[in-house]
Amino acid sequence: MSAQQPLRVLTGITTTGTPHLGNYVGSIRASVRASQQPGVQSFYFLADYHALIKCDEPARIQRSTLEIAASWLAAGLDPERVTFYRQSDVPEIPELTWLLTCVTGKGLLNRAHAYKAMLDKNAAAGADPDSDVTAGLFMYPVLMGADILMFKAHQVPVGRDQIQHIEMARDMAASFNHLYGEHLVLPEALIDSNVALLPGLDGRKMSKSYDNTIALFGPREQLRKQIMGIVTDSRAPGEPKDTEGSALYQIYRAFADDAEAAAFAQAFADGIGWGDAKQQLFERIDREIGPMRERYQHLIAHPQEVERLLLAGAEKARALATPFMAELRHAVGLRSLQASAQAQSAQTATKTVAASFKQYREADGRFYFKLVDAAGQVLLQSRGFESPREAGQAVKRLQTEGAAALASLAPQLDLDASQPDAPLRQALAQLKV
Repeated sequence: MSAQQPLRVLTGITTTGTPHLGNYVGSIRASVRASQQPGVQSFYFLADYHALIKCDEPARIQRSTLEIAASWLAAGLDPERVTFYRQSDVPEIPELTWLLTCVTGKGLLNRAHAYKAMLDKNAAAGADPDSDVTAGLFMYPVLMGADILMFKAHQVPVGRDQIQHIEMARDMAASFNHLYGEHLVLPEALIDSNVALLPGLDGRKMSKSYDNTIALFGPREQLRKQIMGIVTDSRAPGEPKDTEGSALYQIYRAFADDAEAAAFAQAFADGIGWGDAKQQLFERIDREIGPMRERYQHLIAHPQEVERLLLAGAEKARALATPFMAELRHAVGLRSLQASAQAQSAQTATKTVAASFKQYREADGRFYFKLVDAAGQVLLQSRGFESPREAGQAVKRLQTEGAAALASLAPQLDLDASQPDAPLRQALAQLKV
C-alpha cells in the first residue's frame, strides 16, 4: 500500500435471518464507528450470493436483505462515506470467482472448515461423505476470495473462525499473480479480540440456532418482554447478587459506560431485585436503540429508499470493478483479437519489444521465474521457491529495485558469472516501475 493510497477495509454481511442485539454489539456498532475514521475507504456488502448456499427460500432472502440493510442504515452507516452495495448487483464478482477457480487447487478447498465439518457430520451419520454437500458450499471460499480481491481490500474484519478464508484468499491471489503478474492485493485478517459476545435469554451465547435472541429493532414492548424473560437465579430482593456469570450484567455492560456499569454492579451488591434490574437494563438499551428504531421502521415501510441506496452503492462499486475486471481479463488472455493483432503489428514496426518475466512450476513442485529478452534469450534464471508467493515477491523486488536487488537476491538466483551482465541490467532498468 503506497503512502497515497488509503487503507481499504471490506466487510460482508450474509442475508439470512433478522439482526438481533448480539449482531449489533458484536459487529454492526463497531463497524459503523470504524467507517467514520478518516483516511479509510470502507466497503460493506450484502452477501446474497452466499445466502443461497444455506437458504433456498427466495422470500426469506429478499426479506432478510431488506431487514439487514435497514438495520445497518438505521445504526448510522452513511452511504455517502462508504461503498454499501448488494453482492448480486456487481456481476464482476462472479466473473472473478471463475478466474480464481481456475487457479485454486482442489486440495486447498478440501481443507475448508465448512466442508470438513460436513464430511465429519456425514461420517458420524454413516452417510456418503459428500451427502448434502453442494458445489456452492465447496466453492464458498472462492466466492469469498473474489469479494475481497475485487476491491483490493487491505484488511477484512473477521472472527477467529474466519481467518482461514482470508488465508485462502491470499493463496488464490498469490497463485494468480504468479501466473499473470502482480494484479491482486493480498489481504490481511483484522481480528478484534475485544468483540463482545452477548449471552442470550438462557445465558448461552445469543444465537438464532439457540432461539434465545433479543430482536434488535422489534417493537419497544417486545424488547421489554424479551428482557423480562432473561433467566436469573432465585435470590430474592435484598440478597446480594453476583455480576460474574450474570447475563443481565453482561448485556448491560455492553451498552453502559464505566460509571454506569459500576453503579449497576453496586446495585447487584446491594441486593437489587431482578425485576428492577431488568427494567434498568431495558431502559439503558432502549435509550441507545430507540432513536434508531424509528429510522429502521421507516426504511422497512419504504423499501424503495433502501433499493435506491443499494443501487447507488453498486454504481460506486462497479466504477472500480469494471475497469479492474477489464485489466484481469486482459491479463489472462481474454482479449480482443483485433487489439492483439494491432499490438503485435505495432511491436513489429517499432522493434521495441520489452524483456519480460515468466513464472512457472516445474515437476519438482517448486516455483521458478526467468527474465527473457524480446528474442526469447534467458537473461536471468531463478532457483526453486517453495511457494508462488515467494517467487512473486522476488520478481516484485526486481521490478521495483532493478539491478540493485541482484546482490541481496543472489542466493535465490542462478547467476552465470561468464555471461555479460549489461543486457540484464539494461532490461531491469527498462522494467523498473
